[in-house]
Amino acid sequence: MSSTSILENLFLTLPSLSGQHAPGSKAHALFRQVARSEVEKLFSEQDATAREFKPFGELVLPYHKMGAIDSLNLFDLDELIIFSFYWTNRKIYRRVLDIGANIGLHSIILSKCGYEVRAYEPDPQHFKVLQRNLALNNCYNVQTSNAAVSSKAGELEFVRVLGNLTASHIAGSKANPYGDLERFPVSVAAIEPLITWADLIKLDAEGHEKEILLATNLEHWLKTDALVEVEDESNAGAIYEHFTTLGVRLFSQKTNWQLVHDVDDVPTSYREGTLFITCKSEIPWHD
Repeated sequence: MSSTSILENLFLTLPSLSGQHAPGSKAHALFRQVARSEVEKLFSEQDATAREFKPFGELVLPYHKMGAIDSLNLFDLDELIIFSFYWTNRKIYRRVLDIGANIGLHSIILSKCGYEVRAYEPDPQHFKVLQRNLALNNCYNVQTSNAAVSSKAGELEFVRVLGNLTASHIAGSKANPYGDLERFPVSVAAIEPLITWADLIKLDAEGHEKEILLATNLEHWLKTDALVEVEDESNAGAIYEHFTTLGVRLFSQKTNWQLVHDVDDVPTSYREGTLFITCKSEIPWHD
């Protein structure tokens, strides 16, 4: 069986196996190993060759180094689980906000699913690669902004972590960033007008998710859902308290997408998976 067939089967099977998505489980470990092997066969080269990436069609993503991390890490299993969510729900959602777009893989996959996308990426280096990758994939339904997102518009200091560019962040969002750092100002868009446009949000703000989410109210979530990476225990606690007070539901990959009943159910790092925010009664894993 070819790599494309294996990955297609994985994408189409993952929704029915949502009860086994928790990181650390035996099923998760197996799926992760299989996915990594197949992804390496397809996307380890720096050329702009289109590879079959069914069910999304052809994908062009030249290999890109980001310090200790590289573009192959963007295909880790937890990301593929989110991609399968995009595919499964392509008839439910229409407009997606990609906050922390990095070099554009999520935006490309969303585009190939037929979504209208607004992508925000503050690092100008990543933003340049993002624009190139969108062009290589003919993603004309993605609107891009070289900006961060926060509780209000303006300008903030950005910290580029040279040893791991995926860990770059708005200053103050991470405790004690280590290694060689670069600091510079970035433009910031306010979350309020963006969330009123979107019906789905993918939020990977490297610790700034608390600032963004705590600026929202119940009305914002009546027609909008979000997939969120949570940075640490402090953010997990603040997010849990905020949405419990609002009466908005949380579902956690950490517990195989069960309803969050306690702050301990909330992921406290990317290693524990994604948090789903919604007013729906359950996470829509079946179309």
